[in-house]
Amino acid sequence: MIFKDELKKRAKEIEDELITYVRTKDVPEKKLNEAIEYSLMAGGKRIRPVLMLEVFRLFSDDIKVVMPFAVAMEMLHNFSLIHDDLPGIDNDDFRHGKPTNHKMFGESTAILAGDSLFNEAYLTISESIRENLSNEKAEAFYEFSHSADRMIIGEYVDTEFEGKPISQEYLEYIHINKTAELIKGSVRIGAILSGAPKDDLEKLTNYAEKIGLAFQIKDDILSEIGDEKVLGKPVGNDKKKNKCTYVTKYGLDVAKETLHKITNEAIQIISSYGEKGEFLKELAIFIETREK
Repeated sequence: MIFKDELKKRAKEIEDELITYVRTKDVPEKKLNEAIEYSLMAGGKRIRPVLMLEVFRLFSDDIKVVMPFAVAMEMLHNFSLIHDDLPGIDNDDFRHGKPTNHKMFGESTAILAGDSLFNEAYLTISESIRENLSNEKAEAFYEFSHSADRMIIGEYVDTEFEGKPISQEYLEYIHINKTAELIKGSVRIGAILSGAPKDDLEKLTNYAEKIGLAFQIKDDILSEIGDEKVLGKPVGNDKKKNKCTYVTKYGLDVAKETLHKITNEAIQIISSYGEKGEFLKELAIFIETREK
């Protein structure tokens, strides 16, 4: 298996579905809709919805059940990116190698585009469950809402402590909520909707927590030593803003060691699924070795 090719195929599967939710009519809010499309269809790895579908496929084949939740998770993620880039938070000018939403459409439109994506995520799930509300869908809806809540909390704490001394406990708290929570939520929703046994749900949650933390530590490393041309955004912003990251708190070497350790732990967990879990195993390795 050539993992990057397989990841692109799965990302394309998500994007083909996402495009059906884009609003293109000539209406008074046309500029708002263009701002939403600009961020939603800007590309990216689509890691969260891909994870959700792949975990679901460990136990079930009918992806029609899970696809609305996967689409909603990507909408939620893009909402967080639009707001994360705003002047009042990270004040970033570029995302995926293109001007950020507020640079293209103005700050007020960007705020509302993020708000619209957040609400559209809930509408998407609501439409999928209004005719057939199973216990699994109700539980998945709770997981989605919980992930959204924790992600916003993590973003707040990260912003609140910018430029201030921070404990190891608080740094972990930020990473677990701001970044890892949507990854964990994606995995848990995929498992819940597939009817996975409780033991598997716990095992997959543990895997998700590992790769979620790994994803943020790798982001911290790339922010320090990444290639701006590959990343599509400036390097060194965290240091300029005096943000506390794994690299600034523990040093680059310790950050790399920690990343490698928890990646191996994730691999050990998912290896128990054999060939069916091969993509998820390769995904853990990809998160550790990615360049953007």
